[in-house]
Amino acid sequence: METSFLASPLLDLTPASGLAHDLQPAPAPALRFGPIAIDPPVVLAPMAGVTDAPFRVLCASFGGGLFVNQMVTARAYLDGHYHTLDLARFHPAERVRSLQLYGTDPKTLGEAVRRLVGEGLVDHIDMNFGCPAPKVTRSGGGAALPYKRRLLAAIIGTAARAAREASGGRVPLTVKFRLGIDDAHLTYLDTGRIAREEGAAALALHARTALQHYAPPAHWDAISRLKAAVPDIPVLGNGDIFAPQDALAMMRTTGCDGVVIGRGCLGRPWFFRDLADAFAGRPPAPPPSLGGVADVIRRHLDLLRDWCVEPAEMDWRIQGFRKHLVWYFAGYPLGGALRKRAVHVRSAEDVEAILSELDPEAELAENAGRVVRSHGGALRRVMLPQGWLRDPDEELRLDPALEEMGSGG
Repeated sequence: METSFLASPLLDLTPASGLAHDLQPAPAPALRFGPIAIDPPVVLAPMAGVTDAPFRVLCASFGGGLFVNQMVTARAYLDGHYHTLDLARFHPAERVRSLQLYGTDPKTLGEAVRRLVGEGLVDHIDMNFGCPAPKVTRSGGGAALPYKRRLLAAIIGTAARAAREASGGRVPLTVKFRLGIDDAHLTYLDTGRIAREEGAAALALHARTALQHYAPPAHWDAISRLKAAVPDIPVLGNGDIFAPQDALAMMRTTGCDGVVIGRGCLGRPWFFRDLADAFAGRPPAPPPSLGGVADVIRRHLDLLRDWCVEPAEMDWRIQGFRKHLVWYFAGYPLGGALRKRAVHVRSAEDVEAILSELDPEAELAENAGRVVRSHGGALRRVMLPQGWLRDPDEELRLDPALEEMGSGG
């Protein structure tokens, strides 16, 4: 394996938090991915282990936008992997069935797109070229793949043609990616141009390198550069949006066409209500009291319970719900004992027991709305295949058998 380390920075490191944030609505012309209208111009980021159908439906109940399913691996989908097929399901309430697809082999991805689109299972496909997880990048996938320009073009082109031919142009394909591997190997401008040329309907840039993972700051200036390089298709920005005014500031300062929301909505599905209000120029609602949070948690549990095919599924789905429960409580005066119990809940009854002990009048601590939930911290090394950085234009095909089979992360 090769390890890529941080080189001298090539980007303006001005953090998003240094920008002048206010609540004046940013210009927000209609955002469209092909025939799909997105209003307000807000997209829920596909997040492994997070954006399942219950969470997507819950977020959508608070405000408009596009709510994307978590990553599905093309090879695992074609092989009928049980967990992958479960992830690829959509709730009847979902207006647009949006799925993120991952793979490193053009043929495999093309076949998966043809099946998903041809069988009428999706309305939108997003392609993942941004995952920095070592198990993905070590096989040349995720955020590592855009460095190989010819392979990137072959994958996007094959998938876009498959979607176009299988749907008559009704199912758009979009591409989400990062700045590059590190500051010495930036790929985002080439990736944007290649994606546009190969038929992508829109682009989303997570304004960090793979080396950065989720460490601050997100480099919003790069979003501006990408939009200038591909002005004829929508460009969405992703990174460091933890308050409605952050979204407005990103659009105003970068000229992007929409925003992608990741960690900012964890434990706060009502964030989509706040974003809708901000884009409409309405004053923000106060954050809910702890009693209001408990009501949302119960709604989440109901959606999770209804999503189970068999009642016994609820036990293992609750295990995945634990992180949501911890995020819901972030910033509220809960007490160490209850927080510890939240980490170890094993049933819906365990959750309800905790909720029954909360102080419903307790309020969110001041400035706790900007608490970063989930990923963060120091830079992490990027695992790459041997010799990966030698030639970005080499003719290359990766063995699909080397792909990580686990969908969702």
